[in-house]
Amino acid sequence: MSGHGDAQVMISAKSGPLKGVASVPGDKSISHRSLIFGAMAVGETKISGLLEGEDVIDTAKAMRAFGATVTRHGEGIWSVNGVGVGGFQEPADVIDCGNSGTGVRLIMGTMATTPISATFTGDASLRKRPMGRVTDPLSLFGTEAYGRKGGRLPMTVVGAADPVPVRYTLPVASAQVKSAVLLAGLNAPGETVVIEREPTRDHSERMLLGFGADLSVEKTAEGHVITLKGRPELRPQSVAVPRDPSSAAFPVCAALITEGSDIRVPGVSQNLTRNGLYLTLVEMGALIDFENPREEGGEPVADLRVRFSPDLKGIEVPEERAPSMIDEYPILSVVASFAEGVTTMRGVKELRVKESDRIDAMARGLEACGVKIEEEEDVLIVHGMGAGGMPGGATCKTHLDHRIAMSFLVAGMAAKREITVDDGSPIVTSFPVFEALMNGLGAAIRRG
Repeated sequence: MSGHGDAQVMISAKSGPLKGVASVPGDKSISHRSLIFGAMAVGETKISGLLEGEDVIDTAKAMRAFGATVTRHGEGIWSVNGVGVGGFQEPADVIDCGNSGTGVRLIMGTMATTPISATFTGDASLRKRPMGRVTDPLSLFGTEAYGRKGGRLPMTVVGAADPVPVRYTLPVASAQVKSAVLLAGLNAPGETVVIEREPTRDHSERMLLGFGADLSVEKTAEGHVITLKGRPELRPQSVAVPRDPSSAAFPVCAALITEGSDIRVPGVSQNLTRNGLYLTLVEMGALIDFENPREEGGEPVADLRVRFSPDLKGIEVPEERAPSMIDEYPILSVVASFAEGVTTMRGVKELRVKESDRIDAMARGLEACGVKIEEEEDVLIVHGMGAGGMPGGATCKTHLDHRIAMSFLVAGMAAKREITVDDGSPIVTSFPVFEALMNGLGAAIRRG
């Protein structure tokens, strides 16, 4: 499959019990950052467990274009010889970030305070996504950006020749925006301060500290105040990428709703800024055991044992939990369809500006599969039909969104009739082994 090629129809039929070990790929957020931070360090950064999905490969290509030496040594084993903070060279060609909003926004931040220009583009989905939420705060450093109407790609970013430090309060909870501002602050003099009212995933802060940046986080009445001193010399590191909790969500949720299932998912990140889905599932009555808790690569991880959970109950998901599970609401809405009662998800408007309008995409697809849905701008409500209750039998539109595609393929494993997705090709951007892994557990996913 190719996230940049022809559409690939995929069909998921009712499966038998899922059994075995689901070794999901490395965390996408940490994979992006390990390449980018490695490119800004002086010396060789060694990375193991890197996710080799198209999104991350596009970031690796971008780091090469900016002058870093990026080498693949084997499956998941990479090295980056960096050029130092402020050492990026001007790329000779357009930077294509494919489907990755994380990649393009973090890379824009990284080059924003270096006096070079770069033009960014992406696939049809990424070109629809707003970049103003990043380019607006970057302009405070002195950066200029010129894009299509609505602040969309293709876009040329002109780095600040004489950047100034910035104090910025995030208007929305967004780890991408926070990280872009911090990355820009690395090559600005003085202290750059980012204030977030709601905590978001903290991989950038953890990795910046690991690479030797002078960074502090203070909890105040304003929120989390992150202070970064500019122009450090970052030290190369050995980065062990933990397994992605967002990717793990798919086999985990499939096992919960598929009768007789009992699987293990080893080494999944349990970072408190990423584990909202798992807290929610347990509250719904999911049979998940968190075994062998430990730390890998500076991140807390655990091995998960997951069993079919026929007594799932609908709940009101706490609104303040949204930042820690924003990518997991699509698959949660599938699980909610197989629960008894109503599941209400509030504070989810950020989903409308992801790879697709994920609220609309899931609502329309679930309705086509026979599930009653209510939605508002910031709310999604799913009326559960109990274990095995979803009729299915629909063709669901994915809108070039990998998480929508995988969510409906999971739904098809437990629905009464098979579910088709119109295009599963974007799955390769984040979870290239999804089809093989799920079928290896006992799923019945096939190409159309």
